[in-house]
Amino acid sequence: MLIDSHCHLTYDKPEWGGLDALIKRAYEKGVGAFLTVGCSREDFKAVREDAESHNSIFFSVGIHPHEAEKTLKSFPKDSLIQELKDYLDHPKAVAIGETGLDYYYEHSPKNEQRDLFQSHIELSLELDIPLIVHTRDAEKETIELLRDVGQGRVKGVIHCFSGSEWLMKESLDLGLYISVSGILTFKKAEDLRHVVSKVPLDRLLVETDAPYLAPIPYRGKVNEPSYVVEIARALAELKGVSYEKISQLTTENCKKLFSKMGNFSHEFS
Repeated sequence: MLIDSHCHLTYDKPEWGGLDALIKRAYEKGVGAFLTVGCSREDFKAVREDAESHNSIFFSVGIHPHEAEKTLKSFPKDSLIQELKDYLDHPKAVAIGETGLDYYYEHSPKNEQRDLFQSHIELSLELDIPLIVHTRDAEKETIELLRDVGQGRVKGVIHCFSGSEWLMKESLDLGLYISVSGILTFKKAEDLRHVVSKVPLDRLLVETDAPYLAPIPYRGKVNEPSYVVEIARALAELKGVSYEKISQLTTENCKKLFSKMGNFSHEFS
């Protein structure tokens, strides 16, 4: 069984044919659980409702760096933190995020991205719940905040990893996991494959980031959780182990990191 450790099931696409059909196709491919990720306040209720509608769906809530400016201008930060706490009290809320820094697009000012990321890290420590970290063109500051604010105790994952070997090593040193997406299968991703080849098997997760970044042979199409199978196959080939071994290990890693998933293991094992 595989777990899609990061997808956006509330970003409903006509190609999916509805949530039930989407989940059924994934089940048929051996994908047994899903972490649907909230990136803005507008997502929070929807991701929770999806998790409540299917035993195999879990959720996270957080503010994506693209949403930092809009969020801070429209909602007091103290109220936001309390809202996050309320959602994270749910038994199927397994992580905080997606949060982090994105200096590539810089849809929000850097200082506001850092402010909210720091608040998310502090909340992660307070609640002892892992972070889902987005970082793009901001590796140094991402690691500095995780190290300094996280005090060496913060848990989490660098999602949709596409960074440098330095970022990989620093993340592992902090105890974080590395999650690989469809980018791993892209023809021009040789540098990424080189870095991922050095990640220990016990620190790897797989994800689709659906509806984005469909892997080969589906590149250019709307991504969906069933396609995580192709990512696991590519990872197995890269690491020189069987597909079954990658399925087993990434599932174990996911349930270890997102420990609240273990409370529901009988539902999808």
